[in-house]
Amino acid sequence: MHSLFSILVLHGPNLNLLGQREPGIYGCLSLADINRLLTEAANKLEVNISVTQSNHEGILVDTIHASVGQHQGILINAGAYTHTSVALRDAIAGVNLPTVEVHLSNIYRREEFRHHSYIAPVAIGQISGFGAQSYLLGLHALVNYLREQNSQKETPA
Repeated sequence: MHSLFSILVLHGPNLNLLGQREPGIYGCLSLADINRLLTEAANKLEVNISVTQSNHEGILVDTIHASVGQHQGILINAGAYTHTSVALRDAIAGVNLPTVEVHLSNIYRREEFRHHSYIAPVAIGQISGFGAQSYLLGLHALVNYLREQNSQKETPA
């Protein structure tokens, strides 16, 4: 499928354990299940997605850097790096691609240290608390944002 938009989907540390890790918080779907749902949604939205999961901060940073010229937006669940990584924040700011931050759980109903996100100030939006639907809602929001931006560029003032 050829699409106007390509979205980089980034899954951070420990998300490879979804389905077995604290299902009461993170749900019973595996990362493969979530990626399948994202692929189905991307096909319906007529966009391409490229998915990467890593437990290593540097790999996530390198993947963000490599997204320039390849992708038009980023959908990221940085996991615990949300609350600790200035490097991820700076990488997102540096590539200047529209980014949506997503979380399976509502980070604001959890431990105090999870209430702060380094990514939120450089993202166009944040969705949390809806399980796997957070990813799907985030993808829809990002694609809508990109389409609006694109139509504004094409429409002369």
